[in-house]
Formats: sequence, structure tokens, C-alpha cells
Amino acid sequence: MPDYPLSEKMAERLRTPSGLPFEEVTLEAVMAGRVTMADLRLTAEALELQAQVAEQAGRPQLAENLRRAAELVAVPDEEILAIYNALRPGRASREELLALASELEARYGAFRCAALIREAAAS
Repeated sequence: MPDYPLSEKMAERLRTPSGLPFEEVTLEAVMAGRVTMADLRLTAEALELQAQVAEQAGRPQLAENLRRAAELVAVPDEEILAIYNALRPGRASREELLALASELEARYGAFRCAALIREAAAS
């Protein structure tokens, strides 16, 4: 896996959610206030790069999970927790799950996650 770990092999391609280059995330930058907690969150782009590495390593399921995670970067934490709770056995009806899937697609373009929820609704 020549591109792994990304922070060492592809740091120039990584950016924080605010657009700060990964190489500029240093203790000094934190102490100076140039890096905030928001800068330490994952980005969809970084997760996609990780997915590509997983595919190259012959791990297609991991790659798919990373791509679903990339879709969820834009989803507020409260909504992710609501989805998690809805997916627990007996917590939501089939119709409620289908509505959640449609909302994820419409509001966030999260087609992979929506497909997974629809799969859960079908079982």
C-alpha cells in the first residue's frame, strides 16, 4: 500500500474542513488559534482517499464503509444519532426508515447511506 498512511504519503492532498492544508495543523498553529476543533474533523475528501487505499489493498467492503462515512460528514451529529436509533430493532417502522432514506438523499446526496437504510427497511 504505497499511499498509506495518507498523513505521511499524501499529506499535500489533505485539507481540514476550513481548507487549511494538513501540513499546517501543528501545535504552534493550535496555540496561535489558527487551528480550531472544527479543523480536526474528517473531510469527505480524506475519507474518499482512504476508500481508494482500501480498494487497492483488496478491501472493497471497507472502501464502501468509508464512502458511506464520507456521505455523512455533512450530516449534523443529531441527525446521525436519530438515524442510528431508528435503525435499532423495533425502533422505526418500514415507512419511517424509507422516509429517512429519502431525506438523506434529498438533503445531503447520501445515496449509499440511503440504500443501506432501504436494505434495513426491507428486512
